[in-house]
Amino acid sequence: MSKVVTALALLAGLAAFESKAAETGGYNGTWSVELVTDSGVCDARYSYSMSVSEGQVRLLSAADSGARLSGKVGPDGSVGLNVSNGSASGAASGRLQAQSGSGTWKVSALCSGRWTARRSATRTAQAN
Repeated sequence: MSKVVTALALLAGLAAFESKAAETGGYNGTWSVELVTDSGVCDARYSYSMSVSEGQVRLLSAADSGARLSGKVGPDGSVGLNVSNGSASGAASGRLQAQSGSGTWKVSALCSGRWTARRSATRTAQAN
């Protein structure tokens, strides 16, 4: 009986470890994001690069445009972002998977649409 309890405890510990690993970095990396306007007065398309690190999202491109982005990616890939540019603000939501993602966005009453994301290829520098 104690062997069964020990085995179950080890399996539970392993599952918790794997779950924690997925929570902390399963979506880390650089993502290319394209926003398409479906309705409203916004431009038809926008393209950005963003970085995900331990669930935190940071905008890499369009920094000089005044756009600001904050938000998180959950352990299950769920995305919740707040976006602002000047006096306009909005939100985006959706889901990331291993290499891609999609969702919707809305900027106040001005416009709304959908977004898609692709994980950028990562390159590792090697010393000669």
